[in-house]
Amino acid sequence: MTRDVRTVHTVRTVHTVRTVRTVLGDLDPAELGVTDSHDHLFIRSPLLPGEELDDPAAAEGVLRAFAAVGGRSFVQWTPYGMGRGAGSLAKLSRATGVHVVAGTGLHQAAHYDPDTLPTLYDGLAERFISDLTTGLTTEPAAGAPTKPPTEPHGASEGVRAGLIKVACDAGTTTWHTRRVMTAAAEAHHATGAPIAVHLEPGAHPHFVMRWLHARHGVPPDRIILGHLTRLPDVRLHRELAAEGVHLALDSPSRADHPADHQAFDVIADLVDAGHASQLLLGADTTTRTARRGDGPTRLLTDLAPRLARTFGRELLDLLLTANPAAAFAADWRTP
Repeated sequence: MTRDVRTVHTVRTVHTVRTVRTVLGDLDPAELGVTDSHDHLFIRSPLLPGEELDDPAAAEGVLRAFAAVGGRSFVQWTPYGMGRGAGSLAKLSRATGVHVVAGTGLHQAAHYDPDTLPTLYDGLAERFISDLTTGLTTEPAAGAPTKPPTEPHGASEGVRAGLIKVACDAGTTTWHTRRVMTAAAEAHHATGAPIAVHLEPGAHPHFVMRWLHARHGVPPDRIILGHLTRLPDVRLHRELAAEGVHLALDSPSRADHPADHQAFDVIADLVDAGHASQLLLGADTTTRTARRGDGPTRLLTDLAPRLARTFGRELLDLLLTANPAAAFAADWRTP
């Protein structure tokens, strides 16, 4: 018999109005402002050796440059165990004046040490819930043994996550992905947090919707599907949008990246179909090499002006301000 994760936790509603949970506290969505809806200040993976984003000074430079061109909020999708910089995020937000939303969750299994990954599965939903309601769990250093979820929060005490990051697979969906998505759904029902989904080329986003929404009851408007431009099927875009999810176009970290050009066609088609209010923009800077392309800044100084010229300023305000305010705001609950 399949467990219904909607009934696992008894919760009480804390807010009567939706707020965005930042590393400095809960924020009125109207104050979010111009937002990079999918990016990374800190991230590491064994799949990207030598490309780690792990320097707080460099992260501060990114936020200062983003703020200088009008950026107000930065949403980091880095999940647990990938060097999300838990101890630095609040300091950086205070120093730069940029609102920062942090993530919990897990990525694909390939991004973790296979010897320690199994230790994460026990109490996985509880780990996500703790990150969202108490404070980001301190992560082990690269190469260090993974600690159980009861570890002390340390420097990140009280710095809470504002979203749950999960990922689907290219091709056949793995047990790991199903387990993580189930835990994410449980954590959503306990807290109200939105779930952000990393899509791969060749992924099956309809499986994501069946698993999170149909099977585990996560409302579509609490789901954000990332990397839409990796999936070229226009009919698929429309089908997903019709389900009510938010859709992130989030690959313009490098100048002349093909996703930049594809984004215009995707946006035009979805706006035509009446889904303008569901679209988000992000730079998704995941490596040191990509960071040299000034993705978050270029989002506002290059891509945004071109979008405004093509579609008008009103649509740009939707993609950068109004839509992120809706996507990342939640009726936060505490178990």
